[in-house]
Amino acid sequence: MQLEQEIHTALTEALAPTSLEVINESYMHAGHAGDDGSGESHWRIVISAPSLADMSRIARHRAVHAALGDRIIGRIHALSIDIV
Repeated sequence: MQLEQEIHTALTEALAPTSLEVINESYMHAGHAGDDGSGESHWRIVISAPSLADMSRIARHRAVHAALGDRIIGRIHALSIDIV
């Protein structure tokens, strides 16, 4: 399974988002620090989920990281999270 699908599945199962975009931005960082050549090193997540609504910004980001887990987070060099 590609990392994009793994991210999408993990966030969907853990946070039940009403909207979710998983955007691979690795091509914008090709040849830069953190580019491992996999094409799956830099990601942007745009998510809206009722389960995140009453949390502080830091708690929301922690919830996203927890939902992804160490196995996924360990494979990502950079993660941008937009909670809408």
